[in-house]
Amino acid sequence: MILVTGIAGGLAQRVAARLLGSGHDVIGVDYRQDVELSGDIARIPVYRASYNKSAFEDVFRRHTFDAVLHLGRVGNLAESAGKRFELNVLGSQKVMHLCVQHKVRSLIVLSTFHIYGADARNPTPIAEDEALRAGFEFPQIADAIQLDNMAGAWMYQHPEVRTVVLRPTHVVGPNIQNTMCTLLRQPRVPYIAGFNPMMQFLHEDDLAGAIIAAVSGSVRGVFNIAGNDAVPWRTALAICGAMGFPLPSALSRRILPTVFRQPPYLVNFLKHPCIIDDTAFRHAFGFRAALALDEALQTTVGRAS
Repeated sequence: MILVTGIAGGLAQRVAARLLGSGHDVIGVDYRQDVELSGDIARIPVYRASYNKSAFEDVFRRHTFDAVLHLGRVGNLAESAGKRFELNVLGSQKVMHLCVQHKVRSLIVLSTFHIYGADARNPTPIAEDEALRAGFEFPQIADAIQLDNMAGAWMYQHPEVRTVVLRPTHVVGPNIQNTMCTLLRQPRVPYIAGFNPMMQFLHEDDLAGAIIAAVSGSVRGVFNIAGNDAVPWRTALAICGAMGFPLPSALSRRILPTVFRQPPYLVNFLKHPCIIDDTAFRHAFGFRAALALDEALQTTVGRAS
């Protein structure tokens, strides 16, 4: 049996569907009030519980899990900093503690490549052991960095639980509602004048496949995950059929967060490249993204044939 946190999210539901299709029993947990499941996954049991509360502990008492897929990191800045810290840091700490206590064999923790930060000083590509620059300038992502660091350290402190921490690049797809997808779906999308950084994108189905590969494998570690190829930002807009328009750099920190709802730390991703190296994950798990970059972007905005 496999526990999937964050089951209200589109990615978690894609993963759950694949697990069910492979014959696994799946349990879902989410802190959010409304969880809508359809199709085959509508039959899986779902618990509403914050990850650091006693109701979450009850899920482990009622079921025996072979693996836990902790996909429930909260990236939505509409939630207060205190709520994100409670769920992402304290909640994840509780997940790890319960995995040890209940002898779970494998734990997959979904992090993000945003923790590297988009910075002109970054090497290209970025390997897993590079510095995490995002937290120096943007405290909004401090909880994500703390979660990632905590999981990486915990992995070696508790070798009895095979732990894999995943840092995917920009995740896109028709069922993903993150800020990047929301931006790409606009008919007019800004670019910062004088900048056209290279970008990578990873389709939700490929990330779901990577998560399945991680839980099915035997390797532990921290891994980047990227899609196929990289393109300049303005080329990505053209693939999506969006009309790009220039935004003065001096105004970007004010207009992008307020008008386009982009978190402040993502503004730098429209200025500087943040290209990650996923060679280690490909070799460790025999994984390669299946969708071409054009298809990944076009399905996100509903343009694929």
